[in-house]
Amino acid sequence: MYKKPWLLYALITTISWGVWGAFIEIPEKAGFPATMGYIIWALTMIPCAIVALIIIKWKLETDLRSILLGLAVGLFGAGGQLLLFQALRDGPAYIVFPFIGLYPVLTIVLSVLFLKEKTGKRQWIGIVIALLAAVFLAYQKPGETAAKGSLWLILSICVFVLWAIQSFIMKFSNETMKAESIFFYMMVGAVLLIPVAYFMIDFSKEINWSFKGPYLAAMIQVLNSIGALTLVYALRYGKAIVIVPMVGVSPRLITIVLSLIIYSVVPGPVLSIGLVMAIIAIILMMENKTDV
Repeated sequence: MYKKPWLLYALITTISWGVWGAFIEIPEKAGFPATMGYIIWALTMIPCAIVALIIIKWKLETDLRSILLGLAVGLFGAGGQLLLFQALRDGPAYIVFPFIGLYPVLTIVLSVLFLKEKTGKRQWIGIVIALLAAVFLAYQKPGETAAKGSLWLILSICVFVLWAIQSFIMKFSNETMKAESIFFYMMVGAVLLIPVAYFMIDFSKEINWSFKGPYLAAMIQVLNSIGALTLVYALRYGKAIVIVPMVGVSPRLITIVLSLIIYSVVPGPVLSIGLVMAIIAIILMMENKTDV
């Protein structure tokens, strides 16, 4: 584990995002809108960014290149999340989620072409299986409501591209920047989009301001922020072509297992196939004699 620090950080991201995914619906179902949840998440990025700055003794990189790269990571990731909210208002989740779940494909292509990343045959097999598993794990039952127009499809494509490029830039910037500086500017990018999230809130509906609203959301969203921080560290030491597919599917395993325990939700055949494929993929991507 210590010989492969990328794996340790990737596992922390997996656990954080997996637990986050299992509980994030609680505030939403209690009447706390997802867009308000975004605002809470952006705010929880601040204490994590402060911790990151303390680690580097407040020696933040402030040259224009570092600022632009860091902000790009933050704005692309957070912007994609806001576009996803809008896409799900008009588009079918059973199409949107599986499609967006394949964004690591573009990240892999960019990493191979521009970063010249390579890996072993076993890990390539694991990567392919992980990408297929992502589609199964993102499966949503078709709803009765028909899709409205085609804007949701355009927005889904935008999310796909933004998240793929975000992962690539995160790895690319790690070549010359401190991981802590990258995360700080990620936080800035997320906070800058808070006004956009605010105007997306439907105030005609009652908002739950009790403990199950903003307070519980903050406790859950901080896990998302911690996972984002350790992902930056993972990409500092490892290859994007392995890490991005891994953190794309492995948190879903924990989410489904926790959901099974907490909500007594039994995964159907599609999710079960995805779970098995994801486990196989993770084993293949981790078991490689060549260091990532």
